[in-house]
Amino acid sequence: MADFDLFVPQPTADGSFTFTSQEFGEDFHSHYGAKQESFLKFAEPTRLAARAQKPVVRLLDICYGLGYNTAAALQTIWDVNPNCYVELMALELNPSVPQAAIAHQLFNNWDYKYTDILHQLAFKYEVQQQYLKAKLIIGDARDSIQLLQQQGFLADAIFLDPFSPPQCPQLWTVEFLKQVSLCLHSDGILATYSCAASVRTALLTAGLKIASTPPVGRRSPGTIAVHQGYCSTFTLNLLSQSEIEHLQTRAAIPYRDPQLKDPARVILLRRQQEQQASSLEPTSRWRKRWFANQDFREADS
Repeated sequence: MADFDLFVPQPTADGSFTFTSQEFGEDFHSHYGAKQESFLKFAEPTRLAARAQKPVVRLLDICYGLGYNTAAALQTIWDVNPNCYVELMALELNPSVPQAAIAHQLFNNWDYKYTDILHQLAFKYEVQQQYLKAKLIIGDARDSIQLLQQQGFLADAIFLDPFSPPQCPQLWTVEFLKQVSLCLHSDGILATYSCAASVRTALLTAGLKIASTPPVGRRSPGTIAVHQGYCSTFTLNLLSQSEIEHLQTRAAIPYRDPQLKDPARVILLRRQQEQQASSLEPTSRWRKRWFANQDFREADS
C-alpha cells in the first residue's frame, strides 16, 4: 500500500475535502471549508488579484500540504492575467500528502483547470511552463528556508500554514520567522491563519508589522505581516484593544529555536519555562477581562 493511501478524505462544509494528520493529530484544514480557507485566508489577504497586474509574481508556500493554497493562488492570478509569470517555491515535509490529494482526485470538485500542474509538482517536484516555474522542496522547512534565503529568493506573497503552534512549534519560532521575513519582498505580504499571541510576537520580533485579517468560519481572525517600510494604498486592519493587550500576556512569549534544529518537545519546554518565570499578566486574567461571558478558547495560552 502506498503511503498516500493512509490519508482518508474528510468532507468540509464548503464541499471540499481535507485530510487528518496522524503525526500531528490535527486536520489540515478547518471543518468550515478547506477550499474557502485557501482563498479567504491566503490568496485574498496577500492581494494576489492586484499583484497579477504585474508581469511576474513570486510565491512562497510554507507547508504545501494538499496544495490548496498554491491552487487558489494560481487560479486567482491567472483569472486576472493569464499571461502573468508565476515563480513558486513550496516547502513540504511529507511528499505523500500532496500525492494523496491527487490520488484521491480532491480537485475534481473545484472544477480546477490546473490539476495537471499540481500533479506534476506532487510527483516530479518541479514544473516549468511558459508562465510558471514551480518547485516543491521536500524536507524540514527550517533547512529549506535557509537555502532559499541564501539564494536571495524574495516572495511577493508568503503563505505560512503549518499545523498549530502547540503541535508544530518548530515552524513558529522567532528564529524561523526571521528567516521567513528575509524571504519576503519589501512590498510583499505574509499571511497566516494564526492569531496566536506567540506567533504575532515572533513576527514583530522578526522586524515585521502585523494586522488582523477577517475571521473565516470562526471567531478568530488571521494575521498578515509586512515590512516596516511597506508602501501601498492597501490599508492594514489595526489590532483591536483586546489583541493589543493579548500581546502583553504570557501567551505572547514566543517559541525559540536558537540553532533551528531542536525537536518540538525541547522548544515547548523552553517556552513553558520562560512563561513560568515571566512577570507578564497571566493569559487567564486577560481572557476573563475580555471574554468572561463567551466560550473563548485560546489554543496557545
